[in-house]
Amino acid sequence: MGMGRCVVLWVIGLNCILSLGSGATLVRDEVDALRRIAKTLKKTNWDFDVDPCSGQSGWTTLDSAKGFENAVICDCSFANNTLCHVTGIILRAQNLSGVLPPELVKLPKLQQIDLPRNYLNGTIPPEWGSTQLVNISLVGNRLSGSIPKELANITTLRMLNVEYNQLSGTVPPELGNQVGIERILLSSNYFTGQLPETFAKLTNLKDFRISDNQFTGKMPNFIGNWTQLEKLVIQASGLQGPIPSSISLLENLTDIRISDINGTEATFPPLSKMIKIRTLILRSCNIIGELPSYLGSMNMTNLKTLDLSFNKLTGQIPSSFEKLSKVNYIYLTGNFLNGPVPDWMLKKGEIIDLSYNNFTLRSLGQRSCQQRNVNLFGSSSLENNSNGVVTCLQGLHCSQNVYKLNINCGGREVTIGDSIYGSDQDTAGPSTFFQSKYNWVFSSTGYFLDDDKNVDDFLVTTASRPLNNPENSELYMSARLSPLSLTYYGYCLLKGSYNVKLHFAEIMFTNDRNFSSLGRRIFDVYIQGRLALKDFNIAEEAGGVGKAIIKNFSAVDVTTGTLEIRFYWAGKGTTGIPYRGIYGPLISAISVQPNFKPPEDRRKKPEGVVAGIVVSVVGLISLVLGVLCVLWWKGCIGYDTMDQDLKGLDLQTGSFTLRQIKAATNNFDAANKIGEGGFGPVYKGLLSDGTIIAVKQLSSKSKQGNHEFVNEIGMISALQHPNLVKLYGCCIEGNQLLLVYEFMENNSLARALFGPEECQLKLDWATRHKICVGLARGLAYLHEESRLKIVHRDIKATNVLDKDLNPKISDFGLAKLDDAEKTHMSTRVAGTYGYMAPEYAMKGHLTHKADVYSFGVVALEIVSGKSTTNFRPTEECLDLLDWAFVLRGKGNLMDLVDPRLGSEFNNEEVMRTINVALSCTNFSPALRPIMSSVLSILQGQSMIPESLKSSISYDELRHNSIQDHYQQSQYQNMVKSQNWSLSPDGPWTSSSTSNTDLYPINLDCLYWSNRE
Repeated sequence: MGMGRCVVLWVIGLNCILSLGSGATLVRDEVDALRRIAKTLKKTNWDFDVDPCSGQSGWTTLDSAKGFENAVICDCSFANNTLCHVTGIILRAQNLSGVLPPELVKLPKLQQIDLPRNYLNGTIPPEWGSTQLVNISLVGNRLSGSIPKELANITTLRMLNVEYNQLSGTVPPELGNQVGIERILLSSNYFTGQLPETFAKLTNLKDFRISDNQFTGKMPNFIGNWTQLEKLVIQASGLQGPIPSSISLLENLTDIRISDINGTEATFPPLSKMIKIRTLILRSCNIIGELPSYLGSMNMTNLKTLDLSFNKLTGQIPSSFEKLSKVNYIYLTGNFLNGPVPDWMLKKGEIIDLSYNNFTLRSLGQRSCQQRNVNLFGSSSLENNSNGVVTCLQGLHCSQNVYKLNINCGGREVTIGDSIYGSDQDTAGPSTFFQSKYNWVFSSTGYFLDDDKNVDDFLVTTASRPLNNPENSELYMSARLSPLSLTYYGYCLLKGSYNVKLHFAEIMFTNDRNFSSLGRRIFDVYIQGRLALKDFNIAEEAGGVGKAIIKNFSAVDVTTGTLEIRFYWAGKGTTGIPYRGIYGPLISAISVQPNFKPPEDRRKKPEGVVAGIVVSVVGLISLVLGVLCVLWWKGCIGYDTMDQDLKGLDLQTGSFTLRQIKAATNNFDAANKIGEGGFGPVYKGLLSDGTIIAVKQLSSKSKQGNHEFVNEIGMISALQHPNLVKLYGCCIEGNQLLLVYEFMENNSLARALFGPEECQLKLDWATRHKICVGLARGLAYLHEESRLKIVHRDIKATNVLDKDLNPKISDFGLAKLDDAEKTHMSTRVAGTYGYMAPEYAMKGHLTHKADVYSFGVVALEIVSGKSTTNFRPTEECLDLLDWAFVLRGKGNLMDLVDPRLGSEFNNEEVMRTINVALSCTNFSPALRPIMSSVLSILQGQSMIPESLKSSISYDELRHNSIQDHYQQSQYQNMVKSQNWSLSPDGPWTSSSTSNTDLYPINLDCLYWSNRE
């Protein structure tokens, strides 16, 4: 609201200046600068036929209802009111898709650059450091890289707002020298490291927000220095607790939101002097002990929201809380509070949530799950009655146990196959319990802060059918939404093991190329109290918005007759795009089916009925077989094992028809061919809804048949991770076997780094580091977190990059399941020479450490910008890895760094990356780290163990051995002139037609120079 008022005042001021300075024109150099700025931003509707400071059409347009704003603000008081200078550029929600313009330096009087909610990418120009900017607002774009330290040179800067982008790296400590800055807003990015100690000097701060990041370390004690602070937002920032006691000094705070911090337990922080506070959220902060009575003090008359949910608070609610008569929302959910529920709460008209505590319900009247606006679900210390049902569901008797549960969340009753999905259309509210006519209830907690709505919507619908699951579309065209916590609770279920399917589709974000597609919804899912999904992102998992995805949990035990499924927003994701609000849990449908045979199916049928059924079935089978035989004899059908291969395969993907795929690829037009994979050609396609896809077609000549094809489908559909390429679905029709993947707009890492010059991308160090971290995270998932435990076998620089330059591990056609009971797998060597670990290349000895080795090579390529497969050998070193070891021996490792980076990189991160890459490429698999350790090291959370640093002599021995063989001219010529293939147990052989055996060269050494 404050910025909005500033804009209005500036526009009014502009009109006044224009009216006083009739005839004044913008300085010519600045007109030229605006032309260049327009080109850089891809701003196409500025009308340069009129003076930019004229205020005419094309230069000033406002649409407050849509948040659209186009304004160039001028000061025309120069040279006796004859010349103007640009003082502000405001371009809000205009779908600009360019990059940030360095040309702002050509506007010497510029004070405000306001570019929120566009589609801008690239990095923040360090050139801006020489401007006199006062306000920088870049909210809701696709910006990447780090915050340039040069911004600290802008002595006039009062606000830096970069929320809801993809920025990364550490926050430059130089910003701590900006003692005049008042607002720093960094939420919803990927910042890492600790908050700079220099921030202790920012004593004029009034607004500080760092939610949804990956910071490390404890919440700093120096926040007590910010005595002017009015708003503090630290939700899921990565920082650990406890909340420092110095927070007591911030007496001017009106809005404090701290949530989802780990760390040690601590008692309630001292807040008694914060009498101006309006919003107090201390949620999931590991707070123990009793509620402080001062919170009910008459001094806190401004308090409107009190949220202390999901802590470990004990004791009774203080009697002083009765004075909180003007508080609109009180959330004490998920604590250990006990004693009686105060009568004033049950009679109060405001919103109170007491669910999941240990209160004593004194009377039968108190034992309902909802009284007025007070949610009491699961709030009793009695917990469950004899039927296993929560106490507040009084009078509920399970006269007939059920064995399934189907809910169309947020929608009407629908029938899918032979299953009826019950209606779930209660409008709910900020603190709501609802009991359906079926055997389930739900409890919803929380309200949507900052959405500027008088009435919150807890149901969402769409008219669009899901792109990848049209058959069951009615399940995905409605959903239930929650700002904080949503629990579905099934009761009267038979004891046993159940299969739980959770149906999701992101129907609130758009799929076009504007800021509305940049929202991130992230939440957790608990089943029976256990974390089942962490940081779940529907759109990311499904491969786009408007696409259905089913998360399957195949063995959920029900032992007390009840099933609890809880969705929880843990403070992550965007809260300002597409619109202001909270994008918490969203669930489309729930299906629960038994893994056992229900009782009624076990009942014995009358013999006559059984005989009749047998006769009918036999007759039907005979008829079908007869028809099939005739069709086979006429050549209409042939034997195909695909159905058998697919039997029992639980795919979590959609299906496509051959007609759809042909239309998307223009009947597999050669012009759409983008590569050749292990299965055959890969085509680019465009679906009717505008989604770009990559189609992998199984070649009829491929040695990989139905079994391998089905294996890949099953494997990939079971693997869901942000750093793995997503499988949208498959097509199995006739003799066509097709996989449909998400399309990677930025092609491969190899092409971006060292492809043809016109194809290369300008990758700054922050982006390269993000790529390294992403690859490490994806491999850690495959090796250690995935249920299947996958060894990829072919990690290389051709892994792909999405539109935001996030790395995606692709091509699982060579992957093998990692048998946890074996130390290694002996297998046919299949991979790319130059990236293969020596033990795998020589002997087919495969473990996850082979992937670790390959990652190390790729990391060196990312740092150096050089390809290991195209490295030009010299007398001193044969390949990229060998060059790295030579430089380490000389103490010149920094010579590895890509010259294209110049000096714009973080030395510490670069050295950390090089050293971890070298430890990954150790000749001995046992001395290589596991990928979770690599990830931790890259993120600066741990150091390389000394045991891994001590292997230098082993690597030098390897290097010296290579040199000995390279110096022998007979081998040198062979290395340079032949294409080699490797026999695991024998000598090298040429791949030429003569196939003549060569000298039994030492494989330990020569394999390093092999090229495809």
